[in-house]
Amino acid sequence: MTVKQYYQDAYIKSFHTYIQEQKLGESGWYVVLEETAFYPTGGGQPHDTGTLQDKRMINVEEVNGEIRHYIEEPFSDISGVVKGQIDWERRFDHMQQHAGQHILSAAFAEALQYETISFHLGKEVLTIDLNVSDISESDALKAEELANRIIREARPIETKWVTQTELSDYPLRKQPTVTDEIRLVIIPDFDYNGCGGTHPRSTSEVGAIKILDWEKHKGHIRLQFVCGERVLHQLHRKHGLLKELTSVLQAPEETMVPTAKQLLVKQKEQEKALEGLKDVLLTYEAEGLLGTHKDGFILIQKAYSDRPIQELQKIAQHIISKREEAIVVLVVQNDQKLQLVAAKGSLPTINLREVAQKVFPLINGKGGGKESFVQGGGEAVMGKEELLEILVNEL
Repeated sequence: MTVKQYYQDAYIKSFHTYIQEQKLGESGWYVVLEETAFYPTGGGQPHDTGTLQDKRMINVEEVNGEIRHYIEEPFSDISGVVKGQIDWERRFDHMQQHAGQHILSAAFAEALQYETISFHLGKEVLTIDLNVSDISESDALKAEELANRIIREARPIETKWVTQTELSDYPLRKQPTVTDEIRLVIIPDFDYNGCGGTHPRSTSEVGAIKILDWEKHKGHIRLQFVCGERVLHQLHRKHGLLKELTSVLQAPEETMVPTAKQLLVKQKEQEKALEGLKDVLLTYEAEGLLGTHKDGFILIQKAYSDRPIQELQKIAQHIISKREEAIVVLVVQNDQKLQLVAAKGSLPTINLREVAQKVFPLINGKGGGKESFVQGGGEAVMGKEELLEILVNEL
């Protein structure tokens, strides 16, 4: 079996070894090494990347005890010594995040008796699922403060291999899922946990922990946080956004929230006023369509381009509210969509719904309504004027 150097020393950045075999699997070419410092995906921690000789390492996984190193292309010759180079920035980030997760989960357990039931290490943030249905801001802050105190105390992070019978000697947060080759990650007098991941030597190397947000997820609380260098990345990004917003809002950071709220109130007032003006204009437009029809039966028809169907509805409703004998047929084309509105006053006896149902199939469309008012749409398989002509003929 491959010797797992990442368990001997998580700080190994490069190593030399021999290739035992090279195979083409379902996921591509991979090699099995005599020794490896490349960590395979497992325990919530993503795999390492880097290079093996001149080949880029794209994935590492352990399958039935075999550590498979997937490379972008096969070696032409697998004899001789090869050099492995770890992407150290990625590895150390994973070490910081994974250790930070242990610390934060232990802090929630110690301060609040909240159990962590799952963990995910993503590219930008980490998540843990807490076995509670709700959490307060003060609870989150309490656990975060304890976690960061443990980091500042620079406590050692130890690893130890134990047997199942030896587990009772340690106050574990939860029982390991394996029964042999059990590896414990220990922060003395704080956290004892079965784990196969890579970790730094001291809690101080985690740097800091910052909780970002949380949400309810399947009856539990899913909490988002970052550790180490990711805290600085988050701070840098959000500080940049704040600087940009202070410039856009022309307000200092301390008054940014009330300034933004005031702008939103003004925007809603302006939108309401604009909607009122649009209604007035639509009323004038409807009156203009009525202007050439003084007495007797009225059929008003018109085709438009690039207008919301809601405007056509308002025009039609205004006309039939003014003239009981009116029938209104309006068509609009918006991009590759044809839409229609038909309405009638109380005097015409025609059933507009029956008329529309004959027309909708011609444009691969659908719609609905009642005898006196229908609307719907479909594909622009014909011109808007042609559709309007068909509707009028059906009437």
